Amino acid sequence: MSAGDGYAVLRAAGVSLVLDLEGEMPQVLHWGADLGDVGPDGVAALRESGVPARVANSPETPRVLTLLPVERDSWSGFPGIEGHRGGTATTPRPVLSGATVEVPDDGVGGTVRLDVREPIADLALAAELELEPTGVLRVRWSVTAQGSGTYDLSHVTALLPVPARATQVLDFSGRWSRERAPQRLPLVDGAHVREVRRGKPGLDSPYLLVAGTPGFAHRAGEVWAAHVAWSGDQRWIAQRLPEGAGVHGAVIGGGDLPRPGEVRLGPGERYEAPDVLFAWSDAGLDGLADRFHRRARTRRPRSTPQPLVLNTWEAVYFDHDLGRLGELVDRAARVGVERIVLDDGWFRGRRDDTAGLGDWQIEADVWPDGLDPFVERVHAAGMEFGLWFEPEMVNLDSDLARLHPEWLLAPSAGVGASFRNQYVLDVAHPDAYAYLVESISKLVERYDIAYIKWDHNRELHEAVVRGGADGDRPGVRRQTLALYALLDELRERHPTLEIESCASGGGRIDLGILERTDRVWTSDCNDPVERQQIQRWSELLLPPELLGSHVGAARAHTTNRVTDLSFRLVTAAFAAPGIEWDITGCTDEEMAQLASWATFVTSRRPLLHWGVRVHADLADDQTLLHGTVAQDGAQALFAWVRLASSAGPQAARVPFPGLDRDRDYVVRVPDAFGPAAVHGQEPAWLARARSTEGFRVPGAILAGAGLPLPVLHPASALVLELTSV
Repeated sequence: MSAGDGYAVLRAAGVSLVLDLEGEMPQVLHWGADLGDVGPDGVAALRESGVPARVANSPETPRVLTLLPVERDSWSGFPGIEGHRGGTATTPRPVLSGATVEVPDDGVGGTVRLDVREPIADLALAAELELEPTGVLRVRWSVTAQGSGTYDLSHVTALLPVPARATQVLDFSGRWSRERAPQRLPLVDGAHVREVRRGKPGLDSPYLLVAGTPGFAHRAGEVWAAHVAWSGDQRWIAQRLPEGAGVHGAVIGGGDLPRPGEVRLGPGERYEAPDVLFAWSDAGLDGLADRFHRRARTRRPRSTPQPLVLNTWEAVYFDHDLGRLGELVDRAARVGVERIVLDDGWFRGRRDDTAGLGDWQIEADVWPDGLDPFVERVHAAGMEFGLWFEPEMVNLDSDLARLHPEWLLAPSAGVGASFRNQYVLDVAHPDAYAYLVESISKLVERYDIAYIKWDHNRELHEAVVRGGADGDRPGVRRQTLALYALLDELRERHPTLEIESCASGGGRIDLGILERTDRVWTSDCNDPVERQQIQRWSELLLPPELLGSHVGAARAHTTNRVTDLSFRLVTAAFAAPGIEWDITGCTDEEMAQLASWATFVTSRRPLLHWGVRVHADLADDQTLLHGTVAQDGAQALFAWVRLASSAGPQAARVPFPGLDRDRDYVVRVPDAFGPAAVHGQEPAWLARARSTEGFRVPGAILAGAGLPLPVLHPASALVLELTSV
């Protein structure tokens, strides 16, 4: 880091951020590859060369892109801030009034804090830009109203420039059981805007907005990315104007998306925007993922491994019978499961999904002795106990809704359409909040609950706070902040409690909720054909140990597809593995295979949950080669996957990414996954790999030339374990 009169330079993990602090507002002179120790002369060169040429029919003052772009700067793109005072003060003119630069003693990263005065609407703004040791750049804005009257804030959006060589955009969409479906398009003139109005990021969440050089892929290309770390409504944007953005090509960024009238600031009141995280890589998408994975692992490090879980949902659904569940516990213990989670159906009135939601007391008709006999059996078998909740939702057929209709987050004129037979509870209502805290805490303490599966199944439509003096008021942002407070308070009361974020599967996965939870339920779809792609793209942001992935029944309940046990075991192994299957009906052979798999994945957790994830770029989109390589390159696990039949060469060499070219590796085929469904005859070298001594290969050959891999039947996978010599 260096700083001087009118500039700041932050450096970390191969990234540089150079800010020009002269002028009315700061400008980003550079964000991307490390420029080295840029001093005054270098900053002066960037500053001088950052003045664009003036072309015909353009402002007499050259256009510049500031950190908070507005029309005052001749910026005709998406503004950094919008709002008004009773329909006036709509042309903000922010001016930098002060800046401080802090850097740690080791010189890695640092923080720039900016104080900004906006005289038109009489606002005080503040920005914090932190270049973290991982090279991820965190940007946060806040706005404080001054003077008299009310300021209606429409939005504050964090925007950063990307160069003109970034010509393609990647983000994600999806639906239930098909989350994180990638969509790539050219970055052309205009705005690519994604707005989330579901009260959560949603199953079609943009997830990560990436701009990159032509043809960027997992292992190739230069990429710039933005992530909105917020669990409510959001806006994401990539925009290019015909005149560019100063000397830059375009901008990317985002922020939350307040509903009309949701942020009204009286004198002295402050609004804080969510963090927006930006990352750059010259090593393709895997390079981006590695930055975000290292950030997650250092920001909230685990003191214990992620346990192997058995969740009861697909095993018993609402059929809670102590005898059947007890047998499930006994079988889980035989396999090597470390945590049992009792899913939906345990609370009062809950025999199906039409009633009971919100009544967080034990159903006495089903559990006459409470959950005690079941929990005692779980603990006696040496396993932790977890429980399912959906605290933010309520059925109208519940005591809670009948007693407290004022706790519903819905219009006073009527609750509107149901969604999975449920409505939204106003968590920010003080009495509703207190009820949830006490109800959940009481159960956590009574049953020594180690883990909560925290679900959120419906979207927030017409989410308004009922019956205020001035009528119903929008409540989505208020609800999101109350959720954060609720999670924070529960964790403070119960420091060892772990929480999973689930929302109809992967509908609430963002780095805001991950500040307060310990893993996510990646998708309700346990079909391994779908899951391979869902996990592939989910791990672009989250490390695999945070992505819950369970071995389900042979016939997937979401797709009706039948797959081999081997393929299901491989798919779950490369995430946070678990079981969601009625294993009381398993054969002895299946139980033995599950036990072998459980032993393998738990013994390989240091590699699987701390290694570097890598993905080969293959021309055939129906085949995947992905793996985890130890940080020192000494070990690796790879999965060779065929999703469906396809054209193209069937026995070509495939290079293995991420390996140390200066090592020799012994390649083995572990037997923990059972036999892979190979079409025809295997390559000759695989017979050696299946032997005790394995097949020895120089790393340069594995990484450079590769190996001819077997032709697999559709919906099949083969695991290869590599150990350096």
